Amino acid sequence: MLKTLRKIHRIGIVTEPAPAADESLRVREALQRRILDVMGRALCIRAVDAGSCNGCELEMHALGNPIYNIEGSGIRFVASPRHADLLLVTGPVTLNMRDALRRTYEATADPKLVVAVGDCGCTGGIFGESGAVVGRVANVIPVDVAIPGCPPNPARLLSGILAALSAGRVSSA
Repeated sequence: MLKTLRKIHRIGIVTEPAPAADESLRVREALQRRILDVMGRALCIRAVDAGSCNGCELEMHALGNPIYNIEGSGIRFVASPRHADLLLVTGPVTLNMRDALRRTYEATADPKLVVAVGDCGCTGGIFGESGAVVGRVANVIPVDVAIPGCPPNPARLLSGILAALSAGRVSSA
C-alpha cells in the first residue's frame, strides 16, 4: 500500500481531457428555444406503437437518459392523447391498430402535430402493405414530419421534433 501511495505522490493524478462537444447535441439547445418560442410551455408527446418491432421505441426511451435529457428541454411524454401536442407514431400501421390510431389522432387536441418514426412509419418498411398491414402512417392520418432510419437515433428524433415544431401548425397557448 505504501508503494502505491508513493507512486501516486510521485506521478500525480492522471486524468483524461474532457471530451469534445458532440455537435449533434446542439440540436437539444435549439429545440429547447423553439419549444419555448412556439409553445410557451412544455411540449407534450404521446407515443403510439402502431405495429413496430420496438427498435424505434428503444431509441425514444434513450431520449430520457442523461445524455439527451428531454425533460430538461421542456419535452415530456404523456399517457393520454388529450394532453398531447404531438403524436410520435412508430411502425407500419397494422390492420388491428388502424382504428386505434385514428381515434388517438381525433382525441388529440387541435392544433396537433404528427411525426412518423422509422422506415416502417415513413414507408411501411419491409412490411409494405398487405392483408395485415395498412402500411405507412400517412395512409391512416396526416403526417407533418417523417424521420427515416431503422431505427433513427435519438439525435435524429430530436431533429425531427424540432422540424415538426418549425414547420408545424402549433401556435402559442
